[in-house]
Amino acid sequence: MDISLVAGLLALGAAVGFAAGMLGIGGGMLLVPFMTMILTAKQFPHEHIVHMAIATSLATIMFTSISSVRAHHARGAVLWNVVKLLAPGILIGSWIGPWIGAQLNSSALALSFAVFVAFSATQMLLDKKPAAARNLPAAPGMFAAGGGIGVLAGLVGAGGGFVSVPFMTWCNVKIHNAVATSAALGFPIALAGTLSNVYFGMREANLPSGSLGFIYLPALLVIALASVMTAPLGARTAHKLPVKTLKKVFAVMLYSLAGYMLYKSFN
Repeated sequence: MDISLVAGLLALGAAVGFAAGMLGIGGGMLLVPFMTMILTAKQFPHEHIVHMAIATSLATIMFTSISSVRAHHARGAVLWNVVKLLAPGILIGSWIGPWIGAQLNSSALALSFAVFVAFSATQMLLDKKPAAARNLPAAPGMFAAGGGIGVLAGLVGAGGGFVSVPFMTWCNVKIHNAVATSAALGFPIALAGTLSNVYFGMREANLPSGSLGFIYLPALLVIALASVMTAPLGARTAHKLPVKTLKKVFAVMLYSLAGYMLYKSFN
């Protein structure tokens, strides 16, 4: 990789790590659009660009999740009982998501990303108050919810926070706990999704050197190095922000990225 590419990926990794810690989103919502821009500028094979951006994003989340969840756990914010109930479904769904993505072309995949992210941003921005009696579902419902979160996260290369945070707040989980718990859920999502992207990507031809399946290893190394250093800072920032501010930051960022991926789906 040339110096300009390394510098760009380091800056991206730092921003992704901070966002992962602050918003519990794993960083994929930031990483996928910017990775798509970088790979496009470097003239990677057009038919693989979005797939590689998504796969590399998921692999990176394995590192950002561990870093950010340690900071949240130190504050006692992670609801580990919720993690245990959602994780089995998430593992299965996160394997299926990349398989679905492998059947889609880059334009369809980019459009899917934009739609899912815009929906999540709208839910967060509207800030509708859940019914006072609404709680998280029982174990079967949590397994199903985890499966849905995993499929969507694996499909669009995110840590699942764009679904799991709105889901938990809808069930009366406090936003700071939802963000922290979502950070913990990022690891099983990323692990299953990464293995799935390696498996399905190994069948593809015309992938650039340095690829492991759909994962671009040089970018993974640089981004992970930077992101694990800034994720704890993002986590500390999250606990200093008021709830409404945190939700607005989350929503505005997601709208911006959805707009870019919508543009990419038509170009």
